[in-house]
Formats: sequence, C-alpha cells, structure tokens
Amino acid sequence: MSSGCPPQSPAVAKTEVAVEGECPLLAATFAYWDNILGPRVRHIWAPRGEQLMHLSDGEVTFLANHTLNGEILRSAESGAVDVKFFVLAEKGVIIVSLIFDGELKGDKNTCALSIILPQTELAFYLPLHAVCVERLKHVIRKGRIWMQKGYNIISVLSLEIAPIMELLASMKSHSVPEDVDIRDTVLNDDDIGDSCHEGFLHKAISSHLQTCGCSIVVGSNPEKVNKIVRTLCLFLTPAERKCSRLCRASSSFKYDTGLFVQGLLKDSTGSFVLPFRQVLYSPYPTTHIDVDINTVKQMPPCHEHTYNQRRYMRSELSTLWKTDSEEDIPPETVIPTDETFTPDLNIFQDVLHTDTLVRSFIDEVFLLRPGLSLRSTYLAQFLLLLHRKALALLKYIEDETQKGKKPFRSLRNLKTDLDLKAEGDLNIIMALAEKLRAGLHSFVFGKPFYTSVQERDALMSF
Repeated sequence: MSSGCPPQSPAVAKTEVAVEGECPLLAATFAYWDNILGPRVRHIWAPRGEQLMHLSDGEVTFLANHTLNGEILRSAESGAVDVKFFVLAEKGVIIVSLIFDGELKGDKNTCALSIILPQTELAFYLPLHAVCVERLKHVIRKGRIWMQKGYNIISVLSLEIAPIMELLASMKSHSVPEDVDIRDTVLNDDDIGDSCHEGFLHKAISSHLQTCGCSIVVGSNPEKVNKIVRTLCLFLTPAERKCSRLCRASSSFKYDTGLFVQGLLKDSTGSFVLPFRQVLYSPYPTTHIDVDINTVKQMPPCHEHTYNQRRYMRSELSTLWKTDSEEDIPPETVIPTDETFTPDLNIFQDVLHTDTLVRSFIDEVFLLRPGLSLRSTYLAQFLLLLHRKALALLKYIEDETQKGKKPFRSLRNLKTDLDLKAEGDLNIIMALAEKLRAGLHSFVFGKPFYTSVQERDALMSF
C-alpha cells in the first residue's frame, strides 16, 4: 500500500494522543486546498495506544488528500459544513470528512477535518456517527473564528480530537450490547424493591422517558450503576443502546456529550463533577440518577433545552472572537457570560410531573413470574404502546394544524382524546414524538424560550 503513496511533506506536523485501551480510530487529519500544490495535509493526530491496523504517515497523508479531490469548485453557503463519508474498500478504510471554508494566510481555502477508521469497524462506528459529527462541527465553528483572526487552528481542533479518540476507545470496551438481557436488570427481581426502592425505580424510568431516553447514572458501586444502566437501556432502541456506555470498575470515564445512557463512577470523596458545557450540548435533555442516595433529577424540556443550548453556543463563540492573543483559548471549564446572557448553572430540576403509564407498567410487570420470557414480552408490548401513542399524537397535531399551516391550540382536547391527562404521561409521549419529529415541542408550546414554569402554568390551566 505504501509503495503507491506520495512522499510525505516535511511540513506535516503530527500529534500522538495517549489513549487507554484499543482505539478503533487510526488517525485524524486537517487538510486544505492549495491553489498551486492541490490538497495538502497540515496536521495528523494519531492514537498512541493499541490499534487494529497501522498506517504510516505517508499513507495517512495520501488518504487525507483523497477527501479534498473534487472540492475545488465547491459552492456552499458561508459557514456551511458538508459531511462526506468515504468507504475505500481497496485500502480497507473508511473516512469521515467535514468540508468547510476557512482563511489560511489571508486567503479563503477549502479545508477538511477527517477521521480514518478500519473498514472492519464500520458497524461499530455507524451508530456513533451523529455523535462524532456534531461534536466536530462545533469545534470547526470555533476553529473558523481562530482562522479568521489569523491564529493556528490546530490548537482549537485538538480540544475535540483527543476526547473523540477517548470516546471511541471507551465505547469499544464498555458499550452496552445491542440486545440487553432482562436477567441483568432490575426488572428480573423477584419482587419490586429487591434492588432499589419502588418509588426510585418508577421515577428513574419515568424521567428517563421524559428526557428522550438520555440519562446519566452515577454511583460508587459499579455493579449497581451498570444494573440501572442496563435497565434504562431496555427502553431504548437497539441503535440507541449502541450509543450507551457502562461504567468502568477501576476508574470513571469522563462525561461524553451525545450518548444516550452512560454510567459514571464517583471518586474517592463520593462526588462526580459534571462539565456544564458538555451536558448543555447534549442533543436532548438529560436525567441525572444517583444510585447511592436514590435521587432523580432532570433538565428542562426539549424546547427550553435547545434554546439555552443555542444561546450558550453563541456566547461561547462570541467570547472566543473577543480573545486578544492565540494563547487565550478559554478553558472548557470557563463558562462564558455577557451583558445579554448569564446561564443558569442549576440545570437539573426535581421531577415534578407524575405519570400513570410507567406506574402501571411497573406494578403489573412484577406480578409476572421472573426468569421467564413473560416480562420481556410485556416490556415489548409496553414499548409498542408508547410508540403508537407517539404516532397518534403526531397525526393528531398534523390534522389540527393542517400539517403545520396554522398554530396548535388544542392541547386540552389532545390530552382528553389521547388519554394523556397526567402531565407525566404527556411528557413521555411528547418526548418519544420529538425523536420522531424534531422541533415538536417548540411548535406545540408556541415559542422555544418558554420557561419550565410558564409551560407548567400552561399545562395546568387546561
């Protein structure tokens, strides 16, 4: 393979990233189009840990150059990021490239940030593709500002490349299997309350469903944490389970944005500090579950979460633009504020809405004999019921609004007609419908910046 590769340019710099365990990522590259020399690789990141296959720097350069071929006539809106997915069977690799415009040495150039994986890891990577792309898109937004100011983009890109390598390595060893055995979960207990308190289990599952299936489970006992993680994953699709992670017994992983369920181990002092920025950048609101003290808290609903997220992103980019030197990259722990926006750090709230759907399910499932397939069948029937209710809700709103042509004003009728009078039931079905039709919360509740208090007032007035 290397015999057909062009010699590596001496200008290509390389950073080795220390990764624990086997990292499926072979390399990440930043390349740009030179009007005289064509595609040029400017930087390579490579994991230092175990790898499934080895690529020389020359081979990485050859593959990275391939991503910019044909982009010379690229026509896109300013700030647009195009995602390209290459499967090079003859080389045995897959390449995911994010193509964008940026300024290098005063000229506008077409650039590409790419990650390279073995083709054998295609099935492993695909469920995580959206997670990686969204995180890389945001670091590109910050990188374009850095380029506009004439600074070195590599220092900004490195802030996300290394964590993505660590994420993929951790998912390789600790991801939740596609098929979760109910015998490894709380739902296999002889009686409700054997593993955890009945009220805690009900609140955890209910809040988990209300936040679109996204949850953080923290605790000091890895076995107890992982049992709750597996229990919550029963309520996810197989693809979503592949985007969930068990906790590690020896030491905790870092919190990773974009995963559905993740188990995190507390430190020796009995605490775990969640990074505010990463939690806020999660695509959906998140439930926080502490198995040591049996507490469940949740973030505001989807429309408020999205609004806060976008305001924070704008504030972060604005802070980056105002930096005076290349060394002044704001650390991830610094929370940007300005005269128009001060984020609320208390993003996790008590679960205020009760439901009947999960309550009835838990009461009834523990009446069935454990150790058989009865409980698995009953769970599948329950999930099918929720899915059909979500589809019915979408169809109801479509009909009432003439497919979005007029505002929705029939919340009281919807709750009555679909038997969703309990606020918790409505939240659960709305969350499932949100995953089927993004933006539903904002459409139903009128404006995306309604606060949770205003939304509760609106619900209770019907």
